Amino acid sequence: MHDIANRKDIELLIREFYSKLLTIEEMKPPFEGLDFEKHIPHIVSFWAFVLLDEEGYKTNVFEKHISLPIKPHMFDIWLNTWLDTVNALYRGEKAELAKQRASVLAFTFKSKWEHLKK
Repeated sequence: MHDIANRKDIELLIREFYSKLLTIEEMKPPFEGLDFEKHIPHIVSFWAFVLLDEEGYKTNVFEKHISLPIKPHMFDIWLNTWLDTVNALYRGEKAELAKQRASVLAFTFKSKWEHLKK
């Protein structure tokens, strides 16, 4: 098993992750109507920025999600699915970084969500 090394690896991770996530019934509503083929390059660019230090991603990720029908506990499901997917596909420094950054992202989103949705 190799480490995450390029955009192709990230795209595989993203596609596998969402194929798993969208089998969970309660995780489907925020993604209904989303054109994944159009959206995947944006997600890949975000993770390439995070993991590979690629320039170009400047969007505020939290703002892109604030209007979605998400409940705080869904961030835990998102994170656990992400961790399982990374562990199934990759081993190494970048894979560990992907898990670490996703953990921080989930914690931050969940904290902000709980604060804003009060």
